[in-house]
Parts: sequence; C-alpha cells; structure tokens
Amino acid sequence: MEELEQGLLAQPWGWLQLDENSLMAKAYITKQGYALLVSDLQEVWHEHVDASVVSQRAKELNKRLIAPPEAFLCHLDDLLRPLLKDIVCPGKATFSCDRMAETLILRVRSELSDLPFYWNFHCVLASPSLVSQHLIRPLMGISLALQCQVRDLAELLRMKDLEIQDYQESGATLSRDRLKTEPFEENSFLEQFTVEKLPEACSVGDGRPFVANLQNLYLAVSRQEIQARRRHQDTGDPPASSASPQGTDHHPLNQQEEPVSSAPSPPLPEKEPPGTLGPVQRPQLSKVKRRKLRGLFS
Repeated sequence: MEELEQGLLAQPWGWLQLDENSLMAKAYITKQGYALLVSDLQEVWHEHVDASVVSQRAKELNKRLIAPPEAFLCHLDDLLRPLLKDIVCPGKATFSCDRMAETLILRVRSELSDLPFYWNFHCVLASPSLVSQHLIRPLMGISLALQCQVRDLAELLRMKDLEIQDYQESGATLSRDRLKTEPFEENSFLEQFTVEKLPEACSVGDGRPFVANLQNLYLAVSRQEIQARRRHQDTGDPPASSASPQGTDHHPLNQQEEPVSSAPSPPLPEKEPPGTLGPVQRPQLSKVKRRKLRGLFS
C-alpha cells in the first residue's frame, strides 16, 4: 500500500470536468489497487483501496461480469487516464458525483466486454497530513523555486544591460529603433507588476490554471520530496524540506528541469511512462451466461 501512496505523490494533478462540478484529481492505479485524490478547492477527498476491495465492490455493482480485480483496475485506468490528461473520449464513460457530509461518491458508468460497467469511488475527507503532502508542501516549494527563478532572471537582465552598454560605448548602434529597450529596474518592475498584473496572475479560479501551467514544476518538487523521504528512511537523518528558503538561494530550479540531488536518487515507484496513471495488467474478462429456464413439461 505504501507503493500506491508514493506513486500517487509522483502523479500530476488533472482536470475532471463533470456536468455539475469541476474537480482537480490525481490517481495512481496498479494491479494491487488504486489511490485517488479529488479536490474542489474547498475540500480534499481521498480513497485508497487494494485488490480485494476492488473485487468485492465489482461483484456488488456488476453481477453479470466475472473477472479478476486486475481487469477492473485496468478498465478504470483506461477511463481515468484520458480524462485527467484532458483528452476527449466521447461516449466512452459518464461521470457524476454525489456529496454528503464527509464523503464524495464519484460514479462511473461505461461498458466492459459489451456489458454495462458501473463503479463508485467512495472518497472520504483527506487527513491534514495528506493535504499537506500533496498540496501545501509542493505549492510552497513551487513558490520558492519561482522566486529563485525570478531573482536569476533579474540578474541576467542586469548583465544583459551591462553588455548592451559596453556595445554602445564601443560605438555600436541599433539598426532598428523598435528594438531599443530601457535598462531594467527590478524595483520598478515589481511595483508595476503588483499593480497591473498581480490580480490576473494570482486568479486561482477553479484550479484549472494550476493544472494547465504548473504540473512540470509540481512533479519536480514532488520528486524532490520523495527522494528526501527515502534518504531519511535509509539513513535515519531528518528529511530536508524541499520548501526550505536556504535551498533556493543557491540552487535555481527551472520549470523544465528536474532538481538534481547531491545524493544518488533512489528509483521512484514503478510506473508507466508519462501520460499513464500506473502499471496495470490486462486480464481477459468472461461474461456470465444466463441459463435458459426449463419448464416442468419441456
């Protein structure tokens, strides 16, 4: 079960568009079970089940289908993956959700082996530690990494201004006036950004901008957190926080680059290449044939 939780942490957030709701979600599915995390930015819900629970629930909801739990997990993986990757698959499945006091039930209806297939994800409110692990700590790490990136870019602009000044003092001139720029002033830039751009830039909305624009950086920060935990387990030393301000002063993090650890990085949970929710096998399904009833005088 620990593999599922670590695998879930290494997954990006996706977007689940329902008729009545818009939800952020992430899932990790293997042949041993699945872990699912769902949020509407007001609450966070979680479900973590093994193969035995999958088998029992499948029997209750799909009495005409007989298959090992791996087959149902494979089908759920096929249904969730395109949705969380924002790939439209018309007519393949319909999703709906019901909310109760501390529970969210995500209902799925599709077809499996030409028979109706039903599934209910029974998600309960996530614990504070789980919310911290999947949202608070990664978002703090992202914020600090972006702050470090801004500082590096500002320094680069100052160096570019000095380079341009040197060219000008050597007699170089622009061939096109429209390319002329003013020397970069960091304080003026930040003040202008705060007044003009900040309201739009920090508009969280329903969470879709975060899902669409920051998942590469989210994954890099999450992997750093996983590596720190594994080093802690191997050595017994306190884990270094990936959201440490000291860590961002000297190690800039580019959104397209993964952070590099000074220690050898243990392998992440085994999973498929990017774009999948997790490794699952695809066993064959068998239908339950209805027996023809015989009358007394047949």
